[in-house]
Amino acid sequence: MTSTVTGVLHAASREALAAVELTLLDVLEAAPAGSSTAAGSATLGGELFAVVGLLDREIGLRRTLADSSTAPQARARLVTDLLTGKVGVDTLKVLTTAASARWSSPRELVDGLESLAVTALLVGAERAGRLDAVEDELFRLGRILADQSELEQVLSNRTGDLEGKRALVRELIGSKVDATTETLVQNLVARPRGRQLVPGLEALAAEAARRRERSVAHVVSSGALSAEQQDRLAATLQRIYSRPIALHLEIDPAVGGGLVIRVGDEVIDGSTSGQLDALRRRFS
Repeated sequence: MTSTVTGVLHAASREALAAVELTLLDVLEAAPAGSSTAAGSATLGGELFAVVGLLDREIGLRRTLADSSTAPQARARLVTDLLTGKVGVDTLKVLTTAASARWSSPRELVDGLESLAVTALLVGAERAGRLDAVEDELFRLGRILADQSELEQVLSNRTGDLEGKRALVRELIGSKVDATTETLVQNLVARPRGRQLVPGLEALAAEAARRRERSVAHVVSSGALSAEQQDRLAATLQRIYSRPIALHLEIDPAVGGGLVIRVGDEVIDGSTSGQLDALRRRFS
């Protein structure tokens, strides 16, 4: 398994992540009757993000936990001794399972834990019926920041004040978005881990779409599409690609008439500007 959030993992890490994700899902499924899966997912995801931050800071610790020459039980015991009472029982179960697994590198262990944190949060949003909203909010925020380069630079500044950046995120999105969206954005701003902010948001939106087993089509049009036009376009793309397609819509008057559609690496350019560019290339 690979993650659009963490990038490509090597074989051993893919197997480890798949095994630990099963533990994560078992933990979420085993939530006590009457408890909120969304709340449990939020707690689990937040605690996993905090451990990712710890391992990012503590090079020796992450190397020890990813050292396959050490017995798995010893690595799990280290996690238990270090984090008991500091994270919940469910989080500790996921972490000891991760520590017992064989990872290709310390970096990929941390990548895997971050991927699990994202999964926990998205599962909670999915079961609360909010996954569509989270996906859309992440995509729209990415578009906003792409158009406001100064704001994006402030939030991406590695030497900037962390609390100041967090406060800016709260001011920007505040109560306007789902709590899951805010947690994911805050983590990306606080711990970019080599990622650019806008591509990071796009990757999170794609991860939400993947959670729904749908591909993402980035659609650029000169004006807003009606609900009927969106439904018709989604149905057409589903026939073309033989799978459900989630539309991420962007308005750009520069495209003229028609649409520019990107699905993965494939671009369908039906815009006036695209046709003019094609003509210029043909006669140049």
